[in-house]
Amino acid sequence: MIKNVQRDTWVDYLRATITVLVVAHHSSLAYTTFAHFDKEAYINSTHPIVDNKRWIGLDIFENFNDIFFMSLMFFIGGLFLTKSIAKKGMMAFIRDRCLRLFIPFIFIGTLSNLIAHFPSFYIAHNDGHLKAYITDFFTVEKWPVGPPWFIWVLFAFNLLFALIYMPAKHIFSRTGNLINHLDNRPVLCFLLLAVLTWILYVPVAYHIGAGMWTGWGPFDFQLSRILLYFGYFLTGAIVGNADFHNGIFARDSILVSRWRIWIILALAVYLILTVSGQYEVLKHLVIKGALPEFTAWMIYYTVYVLSCTLSCIAFLTTFRALANRSKRWIDSLADNAYLIYLIHYIFVLWTQLFLLDLATPAWGKFLIVFLNALALSWMISLLLRRFHVVKKYL
Repeated sequence: MIKNVQRDTWVDYLRATITVLVVAHHSSLAYTTFAHFDKEAYINSTHPIVDNKRWIGLDIFENFNDIFFMSLMFFIGGLFLTKSIAKKGMMAFIRDRCLRLFIPFIFIGTLSNLIAHFPSFYIAHNDGHLKAYITDFFTVEKWPVGPPWFIWVLFAFNLLFALIYMPAKHIFSRTGNLINHLDNRPVLCFLLLAVLTWILYVPVAYHIGAGMWTGWGPFDFQLSRILLYFGYFLTGAIVGNADFHNGIFARDSILVSRWRIWIILALAVYLILTVSGQYEVLKHLVIKGALPEFTAWMIYYTVYVLSCTLSCIAFLTTFRALANRSKRWIDSLADNAYLIYLIHYIFVLWTQLFLLDLATPAWGKFLIVFLNALALSWMISLLLRRFHVVKKYL
């Protein structure tokens, strides 16, 4: 059976694939060479569970994801906004966002994190008392948000967009039509997105730090990337305001038909950024006084921006070019991707706990955690979505 190819296939399959990458990303973090665990407050650790088995290959994998995949998630999150507002009306749209995003974030997100983070408390304090754990969770750890941070930020972006859409409706429409005409100008499309990415990320990251997070309780977000994420979200909304299936993402456009080239370029630039040791080379030049620190920083993060931009374009064009027909197992993955995202952290952290004393290489532990977390969260989602209210909103 062929679904609506314009949305249900390539966009939903892309969203589902990024969800799988999110599960894999979190499954890898216990085994990276840079991982460290803070017993005083595990919230300050690089990951809630840290193993003594490490592999640099997982550093490379984790960093590749980190550079681009949340930007792309926010872009996808904006694609169908204008059509949704036009169909439902403003108030119904906001109510729907509350039911689909904010309420699941507060209740399912909090419950999921409470269950997920218990192993971290047990390792840090060698204490299994539930009351002590819950007290620590909400006080010392300050209500960890975990992966659901994306949900509340997406909800906030939706509300902000709803407020500005009507006054700026004609601007969005004109801009969307202009972007649609870039379908056969792939170089210009890439340059515009790269420049936008650089402007929204590099100056902010330089001044406050590339890894800076802030927030209150579960309303935590990465301050250094918030403008970048909103920029990609807004770009997705503007692109979605036009007929992008027959415009910029038309299957026969030059932009999409060159999907193989985008993949090669994305991999090449990432290899330059990471595998070539560019960071260490630039650091060495700074230490020797051959290069100013500011210049080295700008070189590194400009290549970083190029990697982000190319990876986003590569994923978008590849899925548009190849996702022509629906397949039952991927349909199921796409249908359950939201719940998988919300609950997978439970299975990631508990599996990592049980594997701590296993004499298995890091890559082997990663595979066990990833496959187990994906399978169990998928299965639980299938069971939960048998209930009408869950299926309707999640």
